[in-house]
Amino acid sequence: MYEIFADMHVHIGRSKSNKPIKITAARSLNFENIAKECVDKKGINVVGIIDCASPYVIEDIEDFLKNGEAYEIEDGGIIYKDKVCIILGSEIETSEINDNGKTGSAHNLCYFPKLQDIKNFSKEMEKHIKNITLSSQRANISAYELVDIVEKYNGVLIPAHAFTPHKSFYGNCTARLENIFKEKFNKIFAIELGLSSDTYLADKISELETKNFLTNSDAHSLPKIAREYNKMLVQDISFKEILQAIKGENGRKILCNYGLDPKLGKYHRTYCETCQKNVEGKAPVISCPDCDSKNITMGVFDRIEIIKDKENTKSPENRPPYVYQIPLTFIPGLGGKTINKLIDNFETEMNILHKLSKDDIEAVVGEKIADNIIKAREGQLGIQAGGGGVYGKITAN
Repeated sequence: MYEIFADMHVHIGRSKSNKPIKITAARSLNFENIAKECVDKKGINVVGIIDCASPYVIEDIEDFLKNGEAYEIEDGGIIYKDKVCIILGSEIETSEINDNGKTGSAHNLCYFPKLQDIKNFSKEMEKHIKNITLSSQRANISAYELVDIVEKYNGVLIPAHAFTPHKSFYGNCTARLENIFKEKFNKIFAIELGLSSDTYLADKISELETKNFLTNSDAHSLPKIAREYNKMLVQDISFKEILQAIKGENGRKILCNYGLDPKLGKYHRTYCETCQKNVEGKAPVISCPDCDSKNITMGVFDRIEIIKDKENTKSPENRPPYVYQIPLTFIPGLGGKTINKLIDNFETEMNILHKLSKDDIEAVVGEKIADNIIKAREGQLGIQAGGGGVYGKITAN
């Protein structure tokens, strides 16, 4: 058994032939570039690419497998340069009826072991999605129905960024996942927390006591890969091993969730669209105290205060620790050139965030930046909370 880092939610912006996949993601985000970024800069051992049901991406994957540097393995996944395992996934937006009887929608992460599995899944989802070439498109089915389709092709379904105000189950569909999945609720063995929440917030909902938590980047650009990630204990890197680790089976497990402090997320607190500012104060905020407007974007923190059924935040005994991790791109004074300089000297972002001493870092980028990196590692930097679609900010003390 050994420890690995995994980021299971990375988008593709364009295919290699420049066809649009995820409209809001960077053009440089294609299948091959993601694999290279994980190996050459990030130090991520397993990456879930969740736009692989697009026929354009499937073409890219088939070409990628022909270059000799990548190959599929029996236990699922694609191995690149013998350093990173790529898990093929698809983010599907399902149509839900929310607790108020109105139409809602939520994103689901669907992961598959083999290229043929996701090709078959793609063909079936063409019946339910108007444009299968694009990422995260609305399907005319519910998640309750989607679970069976995913299982049909050997896949698993995990609710994505479960608390965000747009396109999530807890955020705009329901107070309880069991209302959505009904008798299939036990098939949901994990949820993705999302950038604006953490373990301690999610553990205020009792139905999640038996579910494991994933922290993933939801990267829309190459530098954002591994802004959140998971440390896992596995025998090898493959779909089978990662699935066992997420489920906590056969000695495999999630050892630690590394994520942003929720205040850095772009939906942490409620945002008044009229005043165009975060609404601070005691949660839950359901209207703006300044202008009395209900034209708000509900923050994750406030939403959880509304739907929680536990006052204490004590986690189940088997819950791994959640460690607040500030990515290099968030740290004051660290621009692209400085980050590249660090990576040129120390190989990967994981090395810089986890292993290096202050003296090592200072020798390359100077005392001030080294000090900020160490303070970020130790949780000593101030945070201005995010909301309304704007990320929080780090403030150097």
